Amino acid sequence: MRLADSARSFLDGMAFGITQIVPGVSGGTVAIILGFYDRLINSINNFRKETKKSLRFLIPLALGIVLGVLMFGSLVSYLLAHFSFPTMLFFIGLIAGIIPLIFEKVRTKGKRLTYRDVLLVVVPAVLLMVISYIKPDGTADPAEMLASVNLPMMFLIFLAGVIAAAALITPGVSGSFVLLMFGIYPLITYTIAQIGPWLAEPSNTALLLDILRVGVPLGVGIIIGGLATARLIGHLLENHQHKVYSIILGLLVGSVYALFNEPMVYQSQMSGWLIAVGVVMLGLGGLISFMLGRKKL
Repeated sequence: MRLADSARSFLDGMAFGITQIVPGVSGGTVAIILGFYDRLINSINNFRKETKKSLRFLIPLALGIVLGVLMFGSLVSYLLAHFSFPTMLFFIGLIAGIIPLIFEKVRTKGKRLTYRDVLLVVVPAVLLMVISYIKPDGTADPAEMLASVNLPMMFLIFLAGVIAAAALITPGVSGSFVLLMFGIYPLITYTIAQIGPWLAEPSNTALLLDILRVGVPLGVGIIIGGLATARLIGHLLENHQHKVYSIILGLLVGSVYALFNEPMVYQSQMSGWLIAVGVVMLGLGGLISFMLGRKKL
């Protein structure tokens, strides 16, 4: 039973890792769709009390995430570069498909939404919609950025890691979107890409130091932000679950709009058949997340 449980966590991690390659897709949303969001929060928050139990879940999950990124990173990047419209619409469908299920949780046994419920949904939705129009300067050369990382830049990377981790755990908010807002998403992706060349030439200490100047502050920021956010969300889910799911609903609605407003969706050449495929992929993504979520929520 434990082996089957670990295998499921590993596969969940792979799916989670694949989706995190796509800018704008929320890790928290994917965790809800796959049904391990509450367990993830509990495993992080109860790590000291239930170390072995938490590790049995977190280790295969983390291994799956790493393997998912390494195995499918190039494939997803290729699809985004050449077929961005249907590819992004599939991921948008994954988010949209879970919205009706979250709405049912907010309604609480069929009751009408109160004024407070509507406010908790509308405010975060509008906030994400407005933020989607803020476009950072993406003209900087990531190679030059990597070579010129200094202490102030390292602090910025650390701060971005803290906020990105918080966004990663919060459904409806994308960690990669935060990195885009800080203007360091190209730097992070370029740095990750340099790990391969360094492994091929481990004696290149200059490249290793460049990678560490980005990776260490980002990693520390992600750990701190992730732990703090998990504790906060765990407390809110335990004491204010209805309000939390109202906010999550608003974030999901806002993130769907924000993704449609993302230039990456339309970066590949558009054609009639590609649009038709995109519509099909949107429906397929929605159906998959709805069917999976209906079993979990």
